[in-house]
Amino acid sequence: MPQSKCLFCRLYAEGEHVRKAGGFAALRDINPKAPVHLLVVPERHVDTFRDVAEFPAEEARDMLEFVAETAREEGLEDYRVVVNVGLGGGQTVFHLHWHVLGGSPALAGFE
Repeated sequence: MPQSKCLFCRLYAEGEHVRKAGGFAALRDINPKAPVHLLVVPERHVDTFRDVAEFPAEEARDMLEFVAETAREEGLEDYRVVVNVGLGGGQTVFHLHWHVLGGSPALAGFE
């Protein structure tokens, strides 16, 4: 998909970010499933987690560190990190992204 047509490519470039650094951005989910529900989006367009090998090892590590640091900055100590892979896995936007959910055990799916 051309990046100009990808919603998350546009949100990376123009969205209201909670945090942005090193080729990654975090923004609030427009349909939150928990008191804190962030999306972490890489600048690099990769359709799905199946294609994560397209990231050089250092960039993949940086992405995971960005997810963890973003959760810390939001004051989350306990939280879930979710990646939906493919239509059958619930993926609706085909740009790799991570959901960070926290703020309440029940609402974040812990109970």
